Amino acid sequence: MSDVFETVIGLECHVELATESKMFCGCRNVFGAPPNTMVCPVCLGHPGTLPVPNEKAIEYTIKIGLALGCEIAPRSLFHRKNYFYPDMPKNFQISQYDLPLCVNGHLDLHLDGEPVRVGITRVHLEEDTGKTAHAGATGRIAEADYALEDYNRAGVPLVEVVSEPDMSTAEQARAYLIELRAILEALGVSDVRMEEGSLRCDANVSVRPRGHQDLGTKVEIKNLNSVRSLFRAIRYEEERQRRALGGDSGETLIQETRHWDENKGITTHGRSKEYAFDYRYFPEPDLAPIEPDAGWVERLRADIPELPAARRYRFEDQYGLDRRQASSVALSKAWADFFETAVSLGGDPSTVANWMAGDLAAHLNESGLALSDSKVSPKHLADLVRLLKEGAISSAGAKRALTDAFETGSAIEQIVEAKGLLQVSDAAAMEAIVEEVIAENPGPAEQFRKGKEGALNALVGQVMKKTRGAANPSLAGELLRKRLAE
Repeated sequence: MSDVFETVIGLECHVELATESKMFCGCRNVFGAPPNTMVCPVCLGHPGTLPVPNEKAIEYTIKIGLALGCEIAPRSLFHRKNYFYPDMPKNFQISQYDLPLCVNGHLDLHLDGEPVRVGITRVHLEEDTGKTAHAGATGRIAEADYALEDYNRAGVPLVEVVSEPDMSTAEQARAYLIELRAILEALGVSDVRMEEGSLRCDANVSVRPRGHQDLGTKVEIKNLNSVRSLFRAIRYEEERQRRALGGDSGETLIQETRHWDENKGITTHGRSKEYAFDYRYFPEPDLAPIEPDAGWVERLRADIPELPAARRYRFEDQYGLDRRQASSVALSKAWADFFETAVSLGGDPSTVANWMAGDLAAHLNESGLALSDSKVSPKHLADLVRLLKEGAISSAGAKRALTDAFETGSAIEQIVEAKGLLQVSDAAAMEAIVEEVIAENPGPAEQFRKGKEGALNALVGQVMKKTRGAANPSLAGELLRKRLAE
């Protein structure tokens, strides 16, 4: 069935901007404050109050547009989007409708060496809503006894990045979200903490017969708050739609919103969208149009830092990394800075990249820590790589040293000495051990003499056992080979 149908995916990503204050008032923009403490008459929608736009939020939005290759509109408008819901104190949201700030951009991806360009329809600026907590076992409105409202988030600057439906796999959608998050982090416009809701994503998914131009029945999966959830939800949803179209499930597809259940690994019905909701958009009468002059836009363009794609290419050229290595260490500024500092302290670039993407990433994932919160520093990794290159420690010893450094923050050389991880690289000291191993293992020794190359590994293993892992395995192999050739 995978050859009969094809999937079409577009993403709408919502980004809370890291401004000091809210979009249209002076209330502080902070996460985690006690409920309803970051509010004022303006963001609570009291009669007679007037909005004042946040200039920094407009600048951040233009920067996002420039980083995504968008055209910056010479004139854009704020509109009122009218709908009634408890988390909107004004009963309308100030958003942008047909004249957004940024249009016609793109985001380039590379998957398995193949370039994929995803069009960006628009980047527009609006205000976020408050947060509703439904009291009940499931946290859903249908089963709730009552709801609690927290308006601290109401009025926080929110950017929506809308892609074209140019993606065809969950892998592409995942790569898009990862790259967009990295760009936003590099720009410094948001903390992009998906677990806190400062970056969340809606996925529009449809399936159609392969080769057809008309889109299939679109389903919108709402409020996905992790890269993993996005990937799993799209994989599930496209398979659900393929089964329905193939007649295997007996299900009829309708245009609807659906919610992702992380525990069950399924999407569930939200509300029907077969008929377009009339939001009665009209220009916000209390706000002037946004008309950024060319000089302002160019100053913002000049202020854009090195972006992840450019950083990857530089790492490949400057440090000789392959694409996989460059992607692993250049995706975020924190990782890139860590890598470059470790290299500047003498670490071999390729080896540093491999240890970061391998053992260090594994420790971080297991502990749930961010790199910045870890006790491991660039110096730890530079020293580890240097000792490995010198043959002072084995790969196994290096892994033990990194584990200890991650737990304690102690210096690598101090750990190596305290744990007895230094390798024996003195040929004279190892020759006696080699003689013992050959004498105690005549079978593998004779097999090697008769041409069985793999028998040497067994003998090297015995040397490592006798030295409790302290022997340099390369030197042990050389000495064994030389002695057995006599």
